[in-house]
Amino acid sequence: MDFIRNFPLFTIILSLFSSVLCMLLDGRWAKRYTVCYECLLIALSGAVLWYVSATGEPFTYVMGEFPAPWGNEIRAGVLEALLAVVFLTVLLCSVLGGWRFLLIDVEHSKINLYFTLINLLTAALMALIWTNDIFTGYVFLEILTLSSCGILIVREIGRTTLAAVRYMVLNLLGSGLFLLGVILLYSLTGHLLMVPMRAAILEIVAAEGGVTTITFSLAVLTIGLGIKSGLFPFHFWMPDTYGTATPTSAAILSALASKAYILLLFKIYWRVVGIEVFQQLPIHYLLFGLGILGMIFGSVSAIRENNIHRMVAFSSAAQTGYIYMGLGMGSPLGYVAALFQLIAHAVTKSLLFLTTPRLARVSGDSLLFQNLQGSGFRDRSAGIFFTLCALSMVGIPVFAGFSAKLFFAVAAVESGELGVLFPTMLALAVSAVLNALYFIRTVIRIYTAGRGGSEISAPRIYAEEHNDADSAEPLPELETRSERRSYWVSALILTGMNLFLGLFSWVAVDFIRRGLDMFA
Repeated sequence: MDFIRNFPLFTIILSLFSSVLCMLLDGRWAKRYTVCYECLLIALSGAVLWYVSATGEPFTYVMGEFPAPWGNEIRAGVLEALLAVVFLTVLLCSVLGGWRFLLIDVEHSKINLYFTLINLLTAALMALIWTNDIFTGYVFLEILTLSSCGILIVREIGRTTLAAVRYMVLNLLGSGLFLLGVILLYSLTGHLLMVPMRAAILEIVAAEGGVTTITFSLAVLTIGLGIKSGLFPFHFWMPDTYGTATPTSAAILSALASKAYILLLFKIYWRVVGIEVFQQLPIHYLLFGLGILGMIFGSVSAIRENNIHRMVAFSSAAQTGYIYMGLGMGSPLGYVAALFQLIAHAVTKSLLFLTTPRLARVSGDSLLFQNLQGSGFRDRSAGIFFTLCALSMVGIPVFAGFSAKLFFAVAAVESGELGVLFPTMLALAVSAVLNALYFIRTVIRIYTAGRGGSEISAPRIYAEEHNDADSAEPLPELETRSERRSYWVSALILTGMNLFLGLFSWVAVDFIRRGLDMFA
């Protein structure tokens, strides 16, 4: 059974190997291979989850047998294995559900390169989940950034190019600040491995003036990852990035890439700094406030949008605010709520980005609300899945979104601090109302009979919305049985995960709690 201890490393190495292999394959074979090996990675991560759950102990895989601070470690516990399974499943569903639009948005000769980038991105995600070394986290942070830019720009229209350049510039700025924070922590502690670094930080904090030096280092690092993940007020890049990408890319970037940055930040707070020390630092008050502001202003921006894809993108900024609010509470239960929200948002938002283009397809390829009227009747499956996701985002019981909001409320109550309780409750109430305003409004519109997309020139609308008439191309009228089956499989899996998180939320919370107990 000890052979299972190699599986986390296998998920990284196999992903890197697959990225090279896909360059040699035809586009469709690259997709088939990627689907098969993603299923294998899910099985490997599932085996690790079973192993650490059965033994009740995490394990560390030391590469190269070098001592700290030069050693490189992989650490696997219940939380890491759970997140690996969820992330890989969402990524697989994003590839399957967006396959039809990928054939339209990407040149056939470049589809294999697209899957090369997808596999490279998978390697980065797995490394960020498993690593116990802060500098390795930085290395794969850069790989994740570059591969994310690649899957964004692959659509090759004017607005995606502009969005990709802006995305790269901001992410490189964030990476630079993160690296500066890592350098400062290394200069203070002399360690790069997370656990030895934590022991050194405890000694520094115990000394006079130690809190100030740690706060400054952590603030620089937090700003860097905040820019990359879309923390308010750094969320302005989200609409163009997610709104112009091909559906698979939008789903992966919103549901996984941005969450990986937050996950690395979470590991630093919990494993490097420690929850006891973090509660002493003023930075958690700043995260709490910015998280609440992100919840409100992200939703307000979504309400003002007239484009469904950009609306969903601004909604991502609001949902990211929930996560940072939970981290800013500085309590173990706040971290549990934040991690649950991270999982719930990944599952829900990926399906939203896979569904909105299908509503546009039956509306003259238009993402504008006035042209989406009645689209829920023209594509019944897309209408149903969008409605289910919308109900989850609003916070209707039995869905994952309701459970996440409930855990935030419980965390606020159990904190015992009025400065946490009242702002949290007020923010949850206001955010829920704002979410209902734009999501329920959209559901009503897609199920209101009226002028449909049949009266609109598909090529013209497509060109107008993307500011690139030369690359405009209408979608084919007919969808193959294989393409529709792929969408249905991915949509049902993601919907099933959403309902499971809503109806059996205590199962996920139990895994998260056990994972946090192993996480130190």
